[in-house]
Amino acid sequence: MEQISPIQALLQQRTLLQLEYYTEKEAFRKLTEQMGMQRKVKRGDAWFPLRVGKSFYNSLNQTAIEVFRTSDQDIEHNFEFGRPVMFFMVKKMGKNENQGSTALQLSENANQKVQSSNLKVQSIKYFSFTGTVSYVDGDRMVITVPDSAPLLDLQQSAEPIGVQLSFDETSYKLMFEALDRVMKAKNNRLAYLRDLFYSHQKAGRFSFEPMKFPWLNPTQERAVNEVLWAKDVAIVHGPPGTGKTTTLVEAINETLMRESQVLVCAQSNMAVDWISEKLVDRGINVLRIGNPTRVNDKMLGFTYERRFESHPDYPQLWAIRKAIRELRKNRKKGSENYHQKMDRLKSRAAEIEIRINSELFGEARVIACTLVGSAHRLLEGMKFGTLFIDEAAQALEAACWIPMKRASRVILAGDHCQLPPTVKSIAALRAGLGKTLMERIAENKPEVVTLLKIQYRMNDEIMRFSSDWFYGGKVESAPQIKYRSVLDYDHPITWIDTSNEENQITIEGEDAPEDSASTSSADSASSSSAASASNQNSDLNFKEQFVGESFGRINKAEAELTLLTLAEYFTKIGKQRVLSESIDVGIISPYRAQVQYLKKLIKKYEFFKPYRRLISVNTVDGFQGQERDVILISLVRSNDEGQIGFLKDLRRMNVAMTRARMKLIILGNKDTMTKHPFYKKLWEYVEGLNNDE
Repeated sequence: MEQISPIQALLQQRTLLQLEYYTEKEAFRKLTEQMGMQRKVKRGDAWFPLRVGKSFYNSLNQTAIEVFRTSDQDIEHNFEFGRPVMFFMVKKMGKNENQGSTALQLSENANQKVQSSNLKVQSIKYFSFTGTVSYVDGDRMVITVPDSAPLLDLQQSAEPIGVQLSFDETSYKLMFEALDRVMKAKNNRLAYLRDLFYSHQKAGRFSFEPMKFPWLNPTQERAVNEVLWAKDVAIVHGPPGTGKTTTLVEAINETLMRESQVLVCAQSNMAVDWISEKLVDRGINVLRIGNPTRVNDKMLGFTYERRFESHPDYPQLWAIRKAIRELRKNRKKGSENYHQKMDRLKSRAAEIEIRINSELFGEARVIACTLVGSAHRLLEGMKFGTLFIDEAAQALEAACWIPMKRASRVILAGDHCQLPPTVKSIAALRAGLGKTLMERIAENKPEVVTLLKIQYRMNDEIMRFSSDWFYGGKVESAPQIKYRSVLDYDHPITWIDTSNEENQITIEGEDAPEDSASTSSADSASSSSAASASNQNSDLNFKEQFVGESFGRINKAEAELTLLTLAEYFTKIGKQRVLSESIDVGIISPYRAQVQYLKKLIKKYEFFKPYRRLISVNTVDGFQGQERDVILISLVRSNDEGQIGFLKDLRRMNVAMTRARMKLIILGNKDTMTKHPFYKKLWEYVEGLNNDE
């Protein structure tokens, strides 16, 4: 096949990104206009109703307002630093009330009328400005808004107020700009890297004696040396549990022995936080552009905003900014010296701001931000010798080009056998938008890739299947964890087949944990909990159900069985030991609807009360980068056609399975799942282990 030129390939990327942009924009329009408010809240895309708190100027002189979530506090939401949001108010009108006047107040496409249960019509009015999430801490969120935003209307509204995620126009704009810049690049470093990444041309290397790192294993040591030898590009490929972050921190530390400052980016805020925290623990001065997802003092301590406001010159700057605002407010008509005063104050403020910034950036050794965040005005004109991109296998190629204009060489770290980038357009995905820059370079230049081969997380039998299927059997377990387990003579992996009559009978005869999920009628609470569980399960017959468009699938009987299986396992270990050793558990399901159902069920079970802090329930994406002693996976899919939807993306399953340190329990319909060769092989592997007595 004829090799297409880098420019043609990037043009194709741009076309696919355009397709993704329109798909996502259309999905957002539908979300805004058609989806019921409850659904938005359940999906984690809206908070409603809100308590609106105080407004203030933040240290960056932006108008900010705080809001508090007052209901559905247990729902995992999708708000995080940098995401655009819209405020709305919900107006209720009686059935016979004249709706004409209200309709006039609402712009046609930004209003929505929904029939509510009490036969009143609700109309949703969106405010005309867009805000940006500054940070979220539990149920409190701070949002920066334009200075012209009508905050009093929000704070004093008689109608209930809500906030929802808005379409992220900015990220797309930056990705398109980055692709255009790369395509236009001529006779510069960016053009060189572009042509290098899209060809089989050998990447440049330095040659010096390898450094010794006795505290690292041999493949980690080699990876750090490969990073130091790379003139243009190196890839650290880190399968689950192989210490990718440890290796990357070491490589960054060594690079800083040779360079004064490096840029470290990742696709998500969470990944940036993680690497930043490890660098700070290593004693490296990190300046984090943007706010962390976990708001605590340690994390906030290295953010730009916090450092800026704790600078000794900041009070002086704040006083000048306050004077500017006072002057604007009390401006006398025709006052001659207003402009002179204003100019004097503004130039004084700018002078102090420049001085604080040059000090903060001057002493920082690592600038850390998301890929999109690297376009921040604060980094304007800055250049770096090395750019590190962590979790590079989760980022769209276009996003990786955003920070690339600032660097002369790039180090990518990640694992393209784990979570891929999120692509909403099926057509764009099929045409190759999901192919990452890391994958492209790894294909064209396998010599720049170092695979980390020793894993420190999982019992060997849990790891072995993943190693054989995804990594050519090259990943080995460190001796000290090879046989780790919770119970002696326990099987590290079990697959409970929900199509098996025995398992269904077991659950019907089993004593369910007290206060099991019963049917919601008043008298059922007094009936035997085990009976209510069994009735529900036999009725549901372990089949998947579909819940609402794009909200996903649910398998209620399998959710029950998942919790009963965990309760049984806890009973085997013994309550005392689970609590004293803090044996932690992750319950994973690929479907968000199943996750929310499981969360509800756990709350109903009295049995799990003492263990709640040890159990987390989430989607595969929610568990990325984490690990637990025990993992249960509820696969949900159960149908006669063998339809398994996006479980066909095996990388997700790789992530789910490799979160477990000592025990992995899979629950799923064998007949449905094993029509796919991967799951057939997995079933045979687990059966083989469990029959090897």
